[in-house]
Amino acid sequence: MTSFIDSAYATYISDDSPKSIFEIPGSKEVAIEISSFSKFAGFTGACLGWTVVPEELLFSGGSPVIHDFNRIVCTCFNGASNIAQAGGLACLSPEGFQAIRTVIDYYKENARILVDTFAYLGLEVYGGVNALYVWVHFPGSKSWNVFAEILKKTHIITVPGSGFGPGGAEYIRISAFGKECAS
Repeated sequence: MTSFIDSAYATYISDDSPKSIFEIPGSKEVAIEISSFSKFAGFTGACLGWTVVPEELLFSGGSPVIHDFNRIVCTCFNGASNIAQAGGLACLSPEGFQAIRTVIDYYKENARILVDTFAYLGLEVYGGVNALYVWVHFPGSKSWNVFAEILKKTHIITVPGSGFGPGGAEYIRISAFGKECAS
């Protein structure tokens, strides 16, 4: 069995947790890693990313998966636009990477502020560390009602947790991606 791992948020990990599945011994025989510039550099919609298929990953007959993977990709896709590729190269330059680090640090500070604020209000808060989404528990409340109340009173959009399944019915998810509001 092969696992497909999405590492789009790897650059937000600040502790010793693995940033790639391939940091774990034995993973090259069982995993394919997919990532993109969407969260790393704010390229949402530009369709620029990468896939890592290790040569160690084999079909049950012993042939490498990478050869068939490359043939399928080359047959089915024309590749990223020149503009997206140039943007990706700029992101990987020393100046581009530093600019991205600055933005990521800004978002991480936003997450910390959200976590601290909701915790100060006495609410259970999850996330915001190594990820830019914060989950807030509103016991006994329906997430759509909490969403509607926050939107009405603050004009801030959250995401009702019930959209992620029954376990999210009393939660909202808040993104730390926003910029400061000017008054």
